[in-house]
Amino acid sequence: MSNRPDDRSVASKVTEVTTFLLGIALLILVVDGLPLEVFSAESKSFFFAVGAVGIWRYSWWLIQAVRSVWYNRRIFPRLRAEADAQGEQGLPPELYVLCTSFRIEPEVSFRVYDALVREVADYGVPTTIFASLSDRTDVDIITHVMDDNGWPENIELRYMFQKGDGKRSAMAEVLRAISRRMPTPGALLVSMDGDIRLEPGTLSRSLSFFGVQEDLGALTTNNSAIVTGGDATKEWYDIRYAQRHLVMSSMSVSRRLLVLTGRYSAFRTELATQPDFIELVENDHVDHWRFGTFKFLSGDDKSTWYWLLKNGWRMLYIPDVHVSGFEELPDRRRFFTSTTDLMRRWYGNMLRTSNRAIALGPRPMGLFTWWSLVDQRLSMWTTLIGPTVALLVTLFIRPSFIFAYALWILFTRGIVTLILAWQHGRFSLLWVPLIYYNQVWGALLKTYVSFRFNRQKWSRQGISAGEPDDPAAVKRQRRMGHVLHAFAYGVLLYVLILATGVLQPPDRTSLAILTDGSPASASRVDERWLSLAIADAPEGGSVQLPAGDFRLDDGLLEALEGLDRPRAGHLLGATGGTTRLIVSSALASHLSDGRGRPIAEAAACPQPAGCTLTLTHHSIRLKGLRIRVDAGRSGDTLASAKQQSKEKAKDV
Repeated sequence: MSNRPDDRSVASKVTEVTTFLLGIALLILVVDGLPLEVFSAESKSFFFAVGAVGIWRYSWWLIQAVRSVWYNRRIFPRLRAEADAQGEQGLPPELYVLCTSFRIEPEVSFRVYDALVREVADYGVPTTIFASLSDRTDVDIITHVMDDNGWPENIELRYMFQKGDGKRSAMAEVLRAISRRMPTPGALLVSMDGDIRLEPGTLSRSLSFFGVQEDLGALTTNNSAIVTGGDATKEWYDIRYAQRHLVMSSMSVSRRLLVLTGRYSAFRTELATQPDFIELVENDHVDHWRFGTFKFLSGDDKSTWYWLLKNGWRMLYIPDVHVSGFEELPDRRRFFTSTTDLMRRWYGNMLRTSNRAIALGPRPMGLFTWWSLVDQRLSMWTTLIGPTVALLVTLFIRPSFIFAYALWILFTRGIVTLILAWQHGRFSLLWVPLIYYNQVWGALLKTYVSFRFNRQKWSRQGISAGEPDDPAAVKRQRRMGHVLHAFAYGVLLYVLILATGVLQPPDRTSLAILTDGSPASASRVDERWLSLAIADAPEGGSVQLPAGDFRLDDGLLEALEGLDRPRAGHLLGATGGTTRLIVSSALASHLSDGRGRPIAEAAACPQPAGCTLTLTHHSIRLKGLRIRVDAGRSGDTLASAKQQSKEKAKDV
């Protein structure tokens, strides 16, 4: 039975209804503007909509989802039964609690420590609570809590004041203090943040797993959020916890995790008091070819995780135990800026640690966990392929493709959110845009941080670190980061430009056309955009041409016949000028004037009768323009250009 809290934050019904109505309106707009041929297997837009990268990414995500279900439905119930069967025999001889607080609101601190003291008292094990504080008022709050709870006999309190240089030094001081007390073998340590409320049964239902798994080094639990902020902020935290639940459950099949959350994690005390464990928590650092050596400011949960991973200890996620975090954005009035700051800090911690974890190889963690770490590095680039391709195709090939991409987003993110909701226990329509925001904007931030991960900032504590003291060195590092980042994305963009056909290297025929100044080059340009405009027009609609001369030959016929179904029914000339089509003899044979007669030399196509372009399965009415047949140009123009190219090549 889960101890899920009843007061977690969710969006209001008004927001959900508004989101539903906006979603329906967007869906109608997308379907109305969607080209019919987008669903054809021969269509290039179809290839990019459900391309190989998308299949790969969602296949990997589906594997994670299936593993998550397997863990929650098959593996974990057996582990839960084994842990509960121990009864009092599964209790540790003693317990240590490390709770770090920094400028937490007094009412939040009271609720946190009140829940902690009640939970420890109910657990009944001799417990020492180390309260790592930043302000004397916190002592008064904790004293008040102890008075309200009658100073339970199994609790001993110790206060330690922080230096103000971050959480790491405070944790190291407490761990050394615990080490000096010579903990009893089998003792356990709970590390938690000062804004986390333990729900009833948290200790008894989580710590019992250490008694049945001797190789278990640490565990963490499910999270819920009590959010101060708007509906978007509430659902942003909830969708992140839903995604966390899925990934944590999947990883636990391999008895490994990708992080030991600092909100609430439990360790074997004999491991947490090892000198090298404490040293890594306090002075974890990176030696980098460009940044030199710099210490980590935050991310202590990544350091503890790496130590256990490196030393071969197993880790576990407990999905039916919840702890509740009091969450608030750094600036609740600025959602985008605040979420960006938080994601930059989280992703920085991940990127600073993942390379060395990948370097350990699959042996200490298993192949699946190792590949999951590699995938974290790859996904920040592959996630950007979809939006980039959509922009390229929309801007340079098919303007209507943006509707196909929007439909793809609604469909795929809708399926993802339904699966997350099934496992998380609730659903919100806000998850659909928020998950896309997390994926795409998160991927952009990851690529940004990956070239600047020495820059660290902790908004709550107002401290930063990682850059040199010399301003000139800082400028050089930042400038190099910009260059490397631009180069990496430029390579990706160049590959995608070639793949989408936006930019293609010229062949020999094209070079010949450019060098001899043939008018065929102008006709190829006119034919390309005109055929695309005819394809993208509404069914039976019109394409309005500007004033000027347009050179066309039978290449236009090939382009139009190659379409699954040309949609435009009318081609209109300019209203404030003269539009003239200069066509080849081959194209003129498919044209007829208003009386149905072939056009031999020239013709006017006035309103309303106009002229007619006859295709195999379709005809287009030409109105308000003039047609002139250029007898000197024929359908063999391109073939002639190819022959000239071959002759020039022989001469060379």
